[in-house]
This record gives sequence, C-alpha cells and structure tokens, in this order.
Amino acid sequence: MSKILYGIGVGPGDPELLTIKALRCIGESDVVVLPAEKREECYAYQIVRQACPKIEEKEIACLPFPMIKEKTLLKKAHDEVYEKIEGFLRADKTVAFLTIGDPCVYSTYSYVHSRVLESGGKAVLINGVPSFCAAAAALGITLGDSRDEIHIIPASYDIGHTLSLQGTKIYMKSGKKLAELKKMLVEFPKADQLEVYAVSNCGMENETVRAGAENLDPESGYLTIVIVKERPKRTLPPTAGRTNVY
Repeated sequence: MSKILYGIGVGPGDPELLTIKALRCIGESDVVVLPAEKREECYAYQIVRQACPKIEEKEIACLPFPMIKEKTLLKKAHDEVYEKIEGFLRADKTVAFLTIGDPCVYSTYSYVHSRVLESGGKAVLINGVPSFCAAAAALGITLGDSRDEIHIIPASYDIGHTLSLQGTKIYMKSGKKLAELKKMLVEFPKADQLEVYAVSNCGMENETVRAGAENLDPESGYLTIVIVKERPKRTLPPTAGRTNVY
C-alpha cells in the first residue's frame, strides 16, 4: 500500500464546522468511502456536499457497517469493508473515509484504521468537532468547570449504573435507550439535583433542543445526545456564629 487512508471527522451536522484540513484531505482523495448503503442516506456525505460540492465528482464507495453486536457477524462485515479499502490503496488511490463527528470517538472507522496500520499501510486521523461539544454550544452550557469530571457514555449498552458517576454525564448514541434513560432520570432519588438536556440532530436543519428529564422524547432518534449535569451547590455568604446549610 503506497497511498494514504484518511479517517475524516466531518463534525456533527453544521457544514461550517468542517475543518480546513478535512476539506483539503477530501479534495486530495481519489475515493470517498461512506459508511452507508447509499450516499443519500449518509449524514457525513450530506454535511460535506454543502461545503464541498465537488465531492459529487469523486469516486464514491458506499460500504455500510451493520449496527449489530454479534461478534462473528460484525467481524465478517468489518473484514469485507477493510478488503475493499485495501483494494483501493493497492490500486494506488488515496482514500477518504467520512465519519460524522470525530473519528476518535465511538467511530466505525477505528477498525479499518487499525487494520491498515497493522498491514504496514499509512492511515491518518483527521479530527472533527465532537458532537457532544457542539451540543453543549447549542445549549449554551459548559460541560465541565474547575475539577468537574466528564463521562462519555455509550448509551446503547448498559447504563444502569451511570447516574452514580460524579460530574457531567454525556450519553451518546442514545436513540434506542432513550425510554430507559428517561425513566432512570425521572425516578432518580436525587432528580432535583440534576440538570438534564437533550440535543437531537445537532447542527442540522431539524435540530431539536430539550431541557428537563420529563421532556426527553424516546422517539427523537439515533442522533440524540443527552447531557446530565449536577446542579451547582448554592453557597451562602459566611456569617459569624452561623453554619451554612446546603
């Protein structure tokens, strides 16, 4: 393999959040790989084409990754995707693999990246704006201050223990678990001490922002991020002979 595979994060949805480096690497690529059945169904492609219309002139390879957890079937699917990308590289083509958000955070691209490096090829990660950072900006909030911990949680797995974590909890890929997550938050014994927000389709035309656990919509879809923050403690001014009570 003599050419390069770029794993390119295209941000959460707003084409203005595409980096200059991402656009340059897409422009230099011979083949653009989309993790979808059709280009029309690929969020990453729809984001890029708004900022880089010339992508439509590129060779496009749609290589879907199945959303399954059965390890044998998943490995078989990943191997097939890798073999096709390896074929492009052996044909001396530079490949751009587009992924929504950032390729370093729960990305389907990571498997292919590792395989190319293991086989002696060259693969480069191009960061994109992470969806949870864009969601925080859409809400007008910070994710962490001072010594606050920040926990990134893949909500498609077991989330039963997560509300006991200190600091800010960010639930990604929460679509199918939104009903469970909403129930957890509403019934949490210290629910009054939590600030709960949700952003769906961040940066897209149909972006939706919600506040309050009771307002979470279980039908809001796969691209929903839920952010749970602990309410700041109210500090009373010190007074001689008085103990502050929170």
